[in-house]
Amino acid sequence: MIRELYFPTPIYVLDIKDLSINEQLEKDILNWYHRDKGIVRTNIQGWHSEITMHKMPEYTRLTNALYEAQRKIYIEEHLDSEPVIGNMWANINPPGGMNRAHMHPNSLWSGVYYVKANKNSGHLKIDDPRSIGLMSRPRLKNKEHPKRLWRETHYEPIAGRLIMFPSWLVHAVDPNMSDELRISVSFNFMQKCMVV
Repeated sequence: MIRELYFPTPIYVLDIKDLSINEQLEKDILNWYHRDKGIVRTNIQGWHSEITMHKMPEYTRLTNALYEAQRKIYIEEHLDSEPVIGNMWANINPPGGMNRAHMHPNSLWSGVYYVKANKNSGHLKIDDPRSIGLMSRPRLKNKEHPKRLWRETHYEPIAGRLIMFPSWLVHAVDPNMSDELRISVSFNFMQKCMVV
């Protein structure tokens, strides 16, 4: 019997080995946090910066790294044109801070980069996008299941980790149960418009 798996959902994970970028990012983001009240979107008890971070010169090194990673995804996913950052922002979740479930409309690829993340500082939770599959949840054998049968997945935040996924995926951030701040950067990519 041949088994064919269609409609997979790609999630890309890259661990950046040179963490020297994080030390300066943490300082710059904390300075921003102390002088700006931020905005409220999906953040609960947390801080969300304005969404123009990619235009600020102190974040150029990170922005360039995101472009480099996204170009590889565009090749892998056979996407025409080239990636363009639509918006980018910093997040600070103090103990108890979290982000409710949401998606990123009007974008193509979204993601998060972890600047500072301790153990128990809040997993990224991504839900199965096949909503029709929620109509029936069959009982499964009591053992470890292959990823294709999961209804949600969790990513532990690790400093230097970059996670990118289609913008239509519903995702949330679990509460920060550590005693430290959790600092991350989120972003959305689109395709550059082709002018004829």
